[in-house]
Amino acid sequence: MKIIIWLIFALTLVLFASVYISPEYFRYVGLLPFFIPVILLVNLFLLVILILSWRKIAFLPLLALLIGYKFFIATFQIHPKHEASEGLKVLSYNAHMFFDNPKSETTPESNVLSWLQDQPADVKVFQEFYQDNTTPSRDALKILGKNSNYKVSYHITDGNSKKRSNGLAIFSKYPIINDGKVFDAQGTNGAIFADILVKNDTIRIYNAHLESMRIDSDALENLEGVKENYRQTLGKLQRGSLARSKQLKVLLEHMKNSPHALILLGDLNEIPYSYTYFKLGEDYENAFENAGRGFGFTYNRILFFLRIDHIFSSKKLKAIEFKTHTEVDYSDHYPISATFAWDSFGQ
Repeated sequence: MKIIIWLIFALTLVLFASVYISPEYFRYVGLLPFFIPVILLVNLFLLVILILSWRKIAFLPLLALLIGYKFFIATFQIHPKHEASEGLKVLSYNAHMFFDNPKSETTPESNVLSWLQDQPADVKVFQEFYQDNTTPSRDALKILGKNSNYKVSYHITDGNSKKRSNGLAIFSKYPIINDGKVFDAQGTNGAIFADILVKNDTIRIYNAHLESMRIDSDALENLEGVKENYRQTLGKLQRGSLARSKQLKVLLEHMKNSPHALILLGDLNEIPYSYTYFKLGEDYENAFENAGRGFGFTYNRILFFLRIDHIFSSKKLKAIEFKTHTEVDYSDHYPISATFAWDSFGQ
């Protein structure tokens, strides 16, 4: 029994350490963090059993849980419910092209842009943003931008700028004084930035969509589907984590050289137990950890227990509210939003 408990402790440390190793150095390390929630539960179970049986070796699972306290913080938060009436409000949404999702049951196509228009966020960023210049009712840049008095920075990742395109977009109620591209990738992935003038301060907004997992979640809805697709799924997870680690290096270098305090929003396609998440956490604050409630899951498919959309910020910016808008089920992601206290900004 003691040998098993020591082996579990050793395995726990290996899994904990995996989030600090880039997949560029060990290609399969990106798969290990997915087992962290399981090993935490195993240690919690062992702790209870060993305490009830008055076994001194209970200190091992206790020590493991204490070492892994950061994973609990990243997983679940109990901040009091808070409706922030003042502050800089930001929103991020992987919109799934707006008009290309037949699976929504409660949010018709005609309402998704209306919902976004009604949101009071000062800054709204979108991944998989779809723009149709040929159909007025689908002219998202005009509807969410000009018609709503927002300034816009839009970068096309695919399509025709004169007709139909998709890409990354940043909308701001405040003046955009500078913008640009961080990196391009295939399809809908990439990262852009925009500097906005807020009061007497300049804040840099990053909108990132890192390499997608590209997992066919429909194929995993039953046991047979899991059996048939698990090898393919593991391969996609491994390749995705490697690609994201390379993209993260470019993004972090750009963020490091930012002359302004910054907020990073987007679909990072990374769970809270990942190299990307912990690497960002070294220098930046996570809005969910500082102001969220519950688990904050953001994925709207069979793998509902994933939180892969995130908001990070410079340490001087204080998040006082974080929300996952589960009432909006149009896309395969839920929108997320955060409010940052005004006293975080220069007056």
